[in-house]
Amino acid sequence: MLNENFSVFLDCSNTKNTEFNINELKNIIPENNIFLTGKDSPNLEIGEYLGSDGVCCGKSLKKVLSLCKTKYLLLYLDDSEISFQANALESFFQAAEEKNVGLLYSAYQIDNLEQPLIPYQIGSIRDNFNFGSLVVLNTQICKEVTTKYTQLVPDDYSAWYGLRLGISLESSIHRIEEKLYSVTTNKIVNQEKEHFNYVTPANLDYQKTLENVFTEYSKLAGFYLEEIQLLEDFDKINFATEASIIIPVKNRVTTISDAVNSACTQKCNSNFNVIVVDNHSDDGTSELLNELSGKYQNLIHVIPEKTDLGIGGCWNEAIFNDHCGRFAVQLDSDDLYKDQNTLQIILDCFYKNRCAAVVGSYQLVDEELNELPPGLIAHKEWTDSNGHNNGLRINGFGAPRAFYTPIARKISFPNVSYGEDYAMMLAITRKHRIARIFDSLYLCRRWKGNSDASLSIEKENKYNTYKDTLRSIEINSRIALENKQ
Repeated sequence: MLNENFSVFLDCSNTKNTEFNINELKNIIPENNIFLTGKDSPNLEIGEYLGSDGVCCGKSLKKVLSLCKTKYLLLYLDDSEISFQANALESFFQAAEEKNVGLLYSAYQIDNLEQPLIPYQIGSIRDNFNFGSLVVLNTQICKEVTTKYTQLVPDDYSAWYGLRLGISLESSIHRIEEKLYSVTTNKIVNQEKEHFNYVTPANLDYQKTLENVFTEYSKLAGFYLEEIQLLEDFDKINFATEASIIIPVKNRVTTISDAVNSACTQKCNSNFNVIVVDNHSDDGTSELLNELSGKYQNLIHVIPEKTDLGIGGCWNEAIFNDHCGRFAVQLDSDDLYKDQNTLQIILDCFYKNRCAAVVGSYQLVDEELNELPPGLIAHKEWTDSNGHNNGLRINGFGAPRAFYTPIARKISFPNVSYGEDYAMMLAITRKHRIARIFDSLYLCRRWKGNSDASLSIEKENKYNTYKDTLRSIEINSRIALENKQ
């Protein structure tokens, strides 16, 4: 029978949801194929309880794999109520058999809203890749992974991340576009909080364990790079201006004046200018910039000839401009530098480290500049020895970002309005050193007009797919680089 090909492993910490899930499962899965884990032993006359470690813990995963006698293991990744479509097991089984996959996941519905999931690719290596609330695992492949790649699947909570990376080495990961189950949850997801989980100080130790797993995977997959020692020679190319602060802008009439004031009034030991690339604003921003140009002699107002530019295209207009300085320093049109010393601190960091890029730290604030949680975003998970590898695992490098202009010109930005900075940083870290400043330099204002304010599922999927694609490109480039050496 079909259901005899499946075992189930689920978290029983939420008693009410566990009872619901057991009632849902017992009609389609043999009782001796149901395994439970969670904070408390459930008072249920069904299934086998494997302890309190949780489904994503290495101890639990290894234990259930040792006990599992079926070809496939249905793994519940959270403790929500899950209802299956009538043909769910058949669809999972058919796809698993046809594709010969190690891991299978499908679209689903959550609280009456459809949740389309993006396809998995070689660059889908961030630890928060969304597989939905459950996945189907090929039991034998998972056993082979835990035996062959012991460092990928430690006993702690990084084991699930390592297991699916290991699966990608031995087999394939496949998405079913058909919606096969529904989830009911009363949890309220704070999108902002979820976005910054990886830089929250309380999660630092966990992030280090994830980095260790990812580093081992990068070595096994052939794209690990040794520590970069190359130092830049800043005197090799002459520039009339030492630094340029770059502000791309389109229709930010309420915030651009503050950004320009923050940039133009920097106290710096070297000559600098501010290049504002005005992407054909039509809300009064252009007129306001014309006024500010009369106030600040170091302000250069550029309006591109092209009308199809994203933020990355605007950056290219700036760095290839004849007025661009030796170093190009980022400031978004709705943000501010923390004080008038930011530019000098960044330039000092360049010369101290002779690096191709500098990244600072920033504080999240509201429109009135009141600090918002989690406060300072410092990316303290960064290390000089491995940051260029670990940067592929995380979703961003931080801000403000500054670039040695000749290197930025050599690479150039993709003409997009999301992920253009990440693409540049990945390419730089392939061959060049970057330096970090862990003190606050920058105020990142959150307001309803932000481009990264609360996102629809469609836009979130689009953004995540693009960054995964950037990682895929970068991984292949690093593999090619390693093969040449």
